[in-house]
Amino acid sequence: MTMTHYMELLAVNQPWNLLIFMAVPVILAETVAISELYLLYTRDYDGPVRRLNRWAGITVGVYFTGVFVHLMQNAVVPLTISGGWRGPADVLAVGFYLAGIVPLGGIALLDLGLIGRGRGEHGRMAIHAALVGLFLIVAHIAMIFGMLDPTLLTDAAAVGGHTMH
Repeated sequence: MTMTHYMELLAVNQPWNLLIFMAVPVILAETVAISELYLLYTRDYDGPVRRLNRWAGITVGVYFTGVFVHLMQNAVVPLTISGGWRGPADVLAVGFYLAGIVPLGGIALLDLGLIGRGRGEHGRMAIHAALVGLFLIVAHIAMIFGMLDPTLLTDAAAVGGHTMH
């Protein structure tokens, strides 16, 4: 079975690509998500948990911006120009992974005070929580499509040697 470029990226150059493209952003995003639950429950927006939450939110947004730019320049554009995509699941996996820039960038902008200034702390945390949820959705969709055979969703997917119509 052929791998999607998403899975291939994580599988090559072990353990570095797995750490750079999966572990670091996911650990930071999970730190934001877990601390968010505490903050929304306690409404303690001035303590050390909020400082950790803010630090992790800014760090993951800035970090993932670098990942996004790197992968656009070194994977998406070259694959698109050369016609190197391996099928719809391949494009969806990479596309949903890169879509993580929207919620992660939004979290960083919120924590830097560049957006949501007209809201109270609890209102900003509500946006923050929605962005965390959006990241979890796009990241999991990327993982699901990333684990598929990239040709599975093509019109020419063969079943018993015959194409499906």
